[in-house]
Amino acid sequence: MTKIYILDTNVLLQDPYAIFSFEDNEVVIPAVVLEEVDSKKRYMDEIGRNARQVSKLIDSFREKGKLHEKIPLHNGGSLRIELNHRSFQQLQEIFVEKTNDNRILAVAKNLSIEEETKQNGKIVILVSKDALVRVKADAIGLNAEDFLSDRVIETDHIYSGFQTLFLSAEQMNHFYQKGELGLTDVSSAKFYPNQFLIMKNALGGSSSGIGMVDSTGKRVKKLACDLDHVWGIKPRNVQQTIAFELLLRQDIPLVTLIGKAGTGKTLLALAAGLMQAEDMGIYKKLLVARPIVPVGKDLGFLPGEKDEKLRPWMQPVFDNLEFLFNTKKPGELDAILAGMGSIEVEALTYIRGRSIPDQFIIIDEAQNLTKHEIKTILTRVGERSKIVLMGDPEQIDHPYLDEYNNGLTYVVEKFKDQQIAGHVKLIKGERSGLAQLAADLL
Repeated sequence: MTKIYILDTNVLLQDPYAIFSFEDNEVVIPAVVLEEVDSKKRYMDEIGRNARQVSKLIDSFREKGKLHEKIPLHNGGSLRIELNHRSFQQLQEIFVEKTNDNRILAVAKNLSIEEETKQNGKIVILVSKDALVRVKADAIGLNAEDFLSDRVIETDHIYSGFQTLFLSAEQMNHFYQKGELGLTDVSSAKFYPNQFLIMKNALGGSSSGIGMVDSTGKRVKKLACDLDHVWGIKPRNVQQTIAFELLLRQDIPLVTLIGKAGTGKTLLALAAGLMQAEDMGIYKKLLVARPIVPVGKDLGFLPGEKDEKLRPWMQPVFDNLEFLFNTKKPGELDAILAGMGSIEVEALTYIRGRSIPDQFIIIDEAQNLTKHEIKTILTRVGERSKIVLMGDPEQIDHPYLDEYNNGLTYVVEKFKDQQIAGHVKLIKGERSGLAQLAADLL
């Protein structure tokens, strides 16, 4: 039996092509949803772009027939704009105010009542990204679901970039002597290019090692980076050692780092970037950028020129640079950066249209970027550049993103089988005992 799916506004603003995600079922868009989409189309951000895309998409359907009737979709389903069933009588004793959310609920409830009176009535399901709308729907006897088609992964098992492999003493000795080991003889598991293996003795011995899977996914080799420290920073755990290997490899132009607060993502990336741009001269410039997404209530417009406006947003980057340069006095870091001239701290607002060759690019807080924004950034990368995307998928400040559908997770999952990309999930916090406990408990 086909079903009727009623879409909330946030579903369309998250994914303009969501109407094609319901197979051969009927998709209904209440008129109030069109009003909300119309109010967002003037926004100069991702939400505004999606609102304009939805408007154009629905407008294109007018060529197929009248929108208040069923318009056939290429996937076998249908679409219609619901102009009726707006009566608030069924809900007036439950919800006093006629908010847009309650108006959408009223349309869904009235349509559901109508279908129940039919002999072969269809099941009506409200689809919303808003948890409270789904709670309200359940309270009034409506079927409600979250929109999951935009998720890159279905569970919280994000690709970690490494796994543990238990070997015999003979196999461990072979790896130490030859510097590599064939994987087809020791495991039947699937390995990705540039995935790391933490090898341990199967009998419980103390011998262990770290290897990196080659581009074929069939052999594991010793790490190429054998530096004791990078710009004064020593790795404190296995995952940080893996991160430095990825950050210093010239044959891996795309690196993704995820981890909780305090695991060292920004510090490791800055240290590797400074070493390769300043000491080794591999890159002409170190470019650091962050999305402008506030935590909590926005402070509004900030005074001053561009650099002064950006300073509060970029302060976490400057904190790490002060640590790396061991500055003690106020203004000392600014003087150092002005003298070097090869470090650029920028907002992602200005990245569209640029081409960035010969640079080490760090994008911090990438979990607050959408799939479209992350694509825009990666397509800016020029020849001989390396880009590092990092963030914590569990700390998202964007209203329409979660740990399953954000741009950072999207890149991790899409590039995990590509030879030019590497990834690692940092686990252990090294900022302080308090920071690590807060990340675990809160």
